[in-house]
Amino acid sequence: MKKSAAVVLEELREDHRNMSLMLNLLERESNRIYEGKEPDYELLGDVMHYMTVYPDAVHHPKEDRLYAELRAFRPDLSVGFERITMDHRHIAELSVKLRNEIAAINSGNPIKRNAVVADALRYVNTLRGHMQWEELDLFRRVDEMISEGHISFDSATFAHNHDPVFGPEVEQNFGRLLSSIRALSPAC
Repeated sequence: MKKSAAVVLEELREDHRNMSLMLNLLERESNRIYEGKEPDYELLGDVMHYMTVYPDAVHHPKEDRLYAELRAFRPDLSVGFERITMDHRHIAELSVKLRNEIAAINSGNPIKRNAVVADALRYVNTLRGHMQWEELDLFRRVDEMISEGHISFDSATFAHNHDPVFGPEVEQNFGRLLSSIRALSPAC
């Protein structure tokens, strides 16, 4: 099955905008912990649930496929991107660790607040840096590949799951999360 390369790239850029909103929520609540205030741990759990079921499971594999296309079609443009799949695995490990810490807190288990703050900020900074690198370099190279005639990708290997928060229908267990995002960024 083929999919327009330009459409795939726009979907990835939209995912980055949406993921940035999630990172803003995560950072806001982490700052509340740091300041000694009571954060919304349920909201933190919702954010990290989303990050593990969509970006880690759908978005990053799509980017890995995009890199494979770049490497196959224009190996010269793929130089320097060998680490992308390792970066995605590392980000997924950070997200699962943070999701599990927040789930433990929500279950009543004692977790050091400073550890949660440190892990949350490590995750936020790692993912933001990674997305910026992709936007400024990988996506630019893919745009060049598209302009040279590689106009479609084999999307058979893509997970075809819709975004559970920003997709055509908000999944039931993400309604509260979307409301929180809209309160933070009314333009959503």
